[in-house]
Amino acid sequence: MIEHASSRSSTHLPTHQSVLAARLRNQKLAKTDLDTPEDVVSWLGAVQAQDYTGAAWGLALRAKNVTDADVDKAFAAGRILRTHVMRPTWHFVLPADIRWMQALTGPRVQSMNRVYCRTLGLDDRLITRARNVIERALEGSHLTRGEISEALSRARINLKGQPLAHVLATVELDAVVCSGPRRGKQFTYALVAERAPRAKILPRDEALAELTRRYFQSHGPATVRDFSWWSGLTMKDARDGIALARPDVLAEPPGPDSVRRANHLLPNYDEYLIAYRDRGAVVDSSRARNLGIFTSLEYPHHVIFDGRLAGSWRRTITSKGATLDVKLYGKAEKRHVQTLAAEAKRYGRFLQLDCRIQL
Repeated sequence: MIEHASSRSSTHLPTHQSVLAARLRNQKLAKTDLDTPEDVVSWLGAVQAQDYTGAAWGLALRAKNVTDADVDKAFAAGRILRTHVMRPTWHFVLPADIRWMQALTGPRVQSMNRVYCRTLGLDDRLITRARNVIERALEGSHLTRGEISEALSRARINLKGQPLAHVLATVELDAVVCSGPRRGKQFTYALVAERAPRAKILPRDEALAELTRRYFQSHGPATVRDFSWWSGLTMKDARDGIALARPDVLAEPPGPDSVRRANHLLPNYDEYLIAYRDRGAVVDSSRARNLGIFTSLEYPHHVIFDGRLAGSWRRTITSKGATLDVKLYGKAEKRHVQTLAAEAKRYGRFLQLDCRIQL
């Protein structure tokens, strides 16, 4: 069961159906009043984005008439940034939020990253030297990972592969660098000082209250453990954040019809699934533990029927359009099959391509 984040003694715990209805509403999947990719990132606080194309679709699902090209434009212009924050992976964040969010959540992730750095033979002196070279190389520039490796090599610092990735993550977590615009399909890095010159710096309690408020307004109902998992903060910090923000995470949920119509083709790592430690409301217990670990019988993305996980899907794009291969975990109702066709058209509008479902 999902408990009120600020009260363990509540006797009115919600049912799974009401939890799903409230989450779908709060995550803007049932209905949205958001217009742009940056509106979605602002509402959710941060959006897991190691799979850029999947995360872009996750933003579009929560906004009105947003296409893949619209997300690319927002990303290229720096209206949304991609960096390591909260947990040890990439997230979309707003330029205005990057500094206070990194200051709040970065130290915990940095401590984990240092363990990997030590196993790779990367000591503090080498990382400091590399950071200085990277900062100088990025002044007024946007460079790919390969170009940063070349700049380091010219300074007699030979870093490639995993060692380079962990050094760059370290520099991201220190809010020195973040994403620049993509160059074709390649990602570039840029200086936070240039990409987010007006980024806010908040006192710690204010930052903690703000992150807590954003999470529960957009992801609730949720537990303290869910928030701790999503944010990467300790349980103590999560409880302190709730005490500071006092979010009302159990507002009256919408009726069951909103769950019945909640049928989506979600991307991998979508906030509807990944943002909770306990995913039992959405995922059968047999699949909850291994969510995100795919076998030959599953595709990377998620089919949702009536708010619950019902299958997986993948896309194939050719010159003729896009094909979405779907594998369902059980027999689908006729209305669910009709939903898949409608969602394929919606995905086609996002890609601006003809799109069809293949079961």
